[in-house]
Amino acid sequence: MSHQPRKRFGQNFLHDPGVINRIVSAVSPKPGDRLVEIGPGQGAITKELLKAAGALQAIELDRDLVGPLAAACALFGELTIHLADALRFDFTALAQDAKLRVVGNLPYNISTPILFHLLEQKAVIADMHFMLQREVVERMAADPGGKDYGRLSVMLQAWCRVTHLFDIGPGAFNPPPKVHSAFVRLTPYPEPPHPIQDRNRFAQVVTAAFGQRRKTLRNALKGVLSAEQIESCGIDPGARAETLSVGDFARLANRGE
Repeated sequence: MSHQPRKRFGQNFLHDPGVINRIVSAVSPKPGDRLVEIGPGQGAITKELLKAAGALQAIELDRDLVGPLAAACALFGELTIHLADALRFDFTALAQDAKLRVVGNLPYNISTPILFHLLEQKAVIADMHFMLQREVVERMAADPGGKDYGRLSVMLQAWCRVTHLFDIGPGAFNPPPKVHSAFVRLTPYPEPPHPIQDRNRFAQVVTAAFGQRRKTLRNALKGVLSAEQIESCGIDPGARAETLSVGDFARLANRGE
């Protein structure tokens, strides 16, 4: 398949057979799985997923890739291609009677918005496997106390188990990106380990707390929670956001306005 990668779509096509095999092994697709691939590109992973599962739904934004992709995968299984923007796509419509298994090489420039879009539809998702910029994956999986731990860590770990599986060098892609990549698994919890009464309130508290990392919670959450309310959750108002666990943030959000 001959296609010039497009910068505006953030296209970096995977071509390394060893990496492809490692990805498919990590996903471990099986017949009957409701697989959804975001950004199949030239079909490097698509073909292998189809061979294992027999059927796959793909979300592709670049209309010039649709025809060649369908032709390249015709012999490997039942491929349904949706010409659509993953950021606006209704994944719940694909679920039917089984939860989705989502896979993708996400454009690095819009990876976080796509993750949050999928999080809103997590009720129909069994698991997600993505190639992302390594720094993003490190932030997603970070533990409290480190420089990588922040809003993204808390917002994802509140709803999913995040597992940094392995790193991928630039040479595995065409064109090679300027950054290293990583492969990550997100598994939505059937029930969040830390109950959250209001998702919007939780997002407000987390965003405010990390808005200026050097500020203490007393100052960062001014107008959101008082020092007394913070203290009533068993949390020091003089602490900084990066020292708090996901459970701490859940308690702060549930404290109310």
